[in-house]
Amino acid sequence: MVEKVLILGAASQIGRYLIPDLLEQTDAKLTLFARNGNRRLKNFQDKAGIIDGDWTNTEELVAALEGQGIVYLATVPNTSVSKKIVAAMKQAGVKRLIVAGGLGIFDEVAGKFGEWNARMIGDYTAIKEASFALCDPDLDVTFLRMTWLYDQDNNTKYEIVPEGQPYKGTQVTRQAVAQLITDIVKKPSLYGQQNIGVVEPNTEWDKPSFY
Repeated sequence: MVEKVLILGAASQIGRYLIPDLLEQTDAKLTLFARNGNRRLKNFQDKAGIIDGDWTNTEELVAALEGQGIVYLATVPNTSVSKKIVAAMKQAGVKRLIVAGGLGIFDEVAGKFGEWNARMIGDYTAIKEASFALCDPDLDVTFLRMTWLYDQDNNTKYEIVPEGQPYKGTQVTRQAVAQLITDIVKKPSLYGQQNIGVVEPNTEWDKPSFY
């Protein structure tokens, strides 16, 4: 069965790698949803459906969601919009959601890296609230607690840190995250209903190498 995949926030930085990966490695039928999408995503207009949309608009969101199999959300919006996305998915009858989120929502980052991360990010309260709003028990959510992101061509190495385990790994490439999402699209049950850390192996340092 051909998987239908909706990418919300398709013009994001990870999207630059994810869209080509999905086109090259899967037979998925892609719908790319972004503000000014036809202009920003014109390179893909012959290979995917493009929707100029605003995910704060429930009507636009529900219309885009109809008939989709998997939804990828490129960032964690505020709590109000997060709840709106969850409600729209339920209205459209779509359950599978992959969220590109961040580390620290469980206060799981310890040691010197945890101290550095807390200083850099500041107050987690709003981020935590919005993240947990997206992890709705009625949906099949894979929440990616990504560590600090950078770009490096041909580096797609990633390691998963299960929920409840101490966070390790200070950095990971956007290319690796794109590969992980592609791997989930290939096998939609992969990491279903899980909140997982995403790191590059062997990067257990006090802070990312690029800081």
